[in-house]
Amino acid sequence: MEKKILKKQSLGALFDAIKAGGRRLLGPVEKDGRTTYEEVSSPAELAKDYIQTTTSAKSVVFPACEEIVRWQNEGHDVKVADLKPQTTPTVVFGVRPCDAASFAILDSVFSWDYNDEFFRRRLENTTIIGLACTKSDEYCFCTSVELNPGDTRGSDLLLTPIDGEQYLVEIVTDKGKKLVDAAAKLFTPAGNESKEKVLAKVPVKFDQKKLTAKLPALFPKENAWVDQSLACLGCGACAFVCPACVCFDIQDESGRNGGTRLRCWDSCGFSLFTLHTSGHNPRPVQSQRWRQRIMHKFSYFPERLSHLGCVGCGRCSRACPADMNLVEHLSALVEAADGQ
Repeated sequence: MEKKILKKQSLGALFDAIKAGGRRLLGPVEKDGRTTYEEVSSPAELAKDYIQTTTSAKSVVFPACEEIVRWQNEGHDVKVADLKPQTTPTVVFGVRPCDAASFAILDSVFSWDYNDEFFRRRLENTTIIGLACTKSDEYCFCTSVELNPGDTRGSDLLLTPIDGEQYLVEIVTDKGKKLVDAAAKLFTPAGNESKEKVLAKVPVKFDQKKLTAKLPALFPKENAWVDQSLACLGCGACAFVCPACVCFDIQDESGRNGGTRLRCWDSCGFSLFTLHTSGHNPRPVQSQRWRQRIMHKFSYFPERLSHLGCVGCGRCSRACPADMNLVEHLSALVEAADGQ
């Protein structure tokens, strides 16, 4: 993997080169106590010293709500327009390695048995500039799910601030190389510079392999799931901040003259998610919905898609209004499995 050095004072010039190429540039921006990805023009607009953004970069390729079909009533006929996704070339700066890794999870779902054109086009037109983590908090657990604070997976370029003056730049993909080539004068050879000394130290907090192996046997243990879910409000906050959740619903909104079909984020934690038209709900209580969330991410994903459905970002625990900590619950499940 080719490595370069980028002076921090040259970051503005890199932003200018990106935007000069006609690309939209997004970065983490802090406003009203929340850090979200917004369109930016210069490094001065970026959030400072954030551990993790409040929401993930998932919405760049999988929007929270998007229009996919539109129709118009014309007398006795209906004119249907299949819409195309917005495909403006986009560069997302400052994506943490855990979030960058989530794009492969999304891709595996949206190309599993059908290539979703909306997702595919956006992903192809998106370049990720990752930013390695030099600090963490008590909610971070990337090392428990086979990632690390300097992981390059999912990034096209990964920047690591190796001191107060410069970034170590790892060129991971052809997309990343094109960005570097577009502003080649800003980059110098890296020599023997290493990032390991500055990366955050995130301890392993539970045995993921044991958890995944034992979860099928824990499925029928209803008391364990009831105990875990007693605090859950079913609000969906965990799903909506998660970079790897992929559940969505299709809704039609229509009027006298026509209408539109929308694809919007959904959550398996909602009571309506599995409600049948007949009125039957195969997951009628919250403990079964909580079990589904855990099983999906740590059992069904590895079984069907050969990777986890979680990247250890910790957003679900940070966002939970009932103070449910996912790591604590997963650790408890490992202990329960040991007792089998």
